Amino acid sequence: MGGILNTTQDRFERQASLVPRDRIRDTSVTVIGVGAIGRQVALQLASIGVTKLQLIDFDTVELTNVTTQGYRADEIGQAKVTATTLEVERIDPSIEIDYIIDRFRSMHRVGDVVFCCVDSIATRATVWRCLQRRIQLLIDTRMNGETIRLLTADPSKSRHRYESTLFAQGDAHAGTCTAKSTIYAASIAAGLSVHQLTRWLRDMPLDRDFTFNLLASELNVTGEFTPSFQENRFA
Repeated sequence: MGGILNTTQDRFERQASLVPRDRIRDTSVTVIGVGAIGRQVALQLASIGVTKLQLIDFDTVELTNVTTQGYRADEIGQAKVTATTLEVERIDPSIEIDYIIDRFRSMHRVGDVVFCCVDSIATRATVWRCLQRRIQLLIDTRMNGETIRLLTADPSKSRHRYESTLFAQGDAHAGTCTAKSTIYAASIAAGLSVHQLTRWLRDMPLDRDFTFNLLASELNVTGEFTPSFQENRFA
């Protein structure tokens, strides 16, 4: 029994210089959309020590989600937020976790930091419009096949830059973000997203617009909207 308790107390030792324990304890986090990227984000947040976590999603686990989103076969038919909540609790049962089986709505109260992991530009625009004056940081991750795009928005500093990426839904690549998806791309995207949170916790500069083409091994980091993505937009 004592060994289990000691493991729990010491489990953050190796990340102590990378993830400030005092700040992460005091930061509440919301993940909107727990599909391919969002589920992996939630599990990583639980692992690094988030103490207050909220999950929002209306969807249920389907067969293809076992391949692309990391769900188990015995979770098919369950609400994604319910299945993910149980996995989070297996990592750390002390986490204060709240889940909402619904689409994001303006009435929802959210955390200090929001991970926007939805598959629609229209939904992203709604999330931003409703939350930009209520949160401290938004982390938006987009994925199309093996291309990942990550955007961060501090409402007090980079509002207009982020808004320029919320193009009309009709201009988006046909299909949803995750129409072409793999678990490895989603896991990489989630790791990059969670890394932005840890940079923010350390008061380090954030990558405002970050793109990574896995197939071409091309990485592009910029503080401004990336023009090349106007030619290959995806939701």
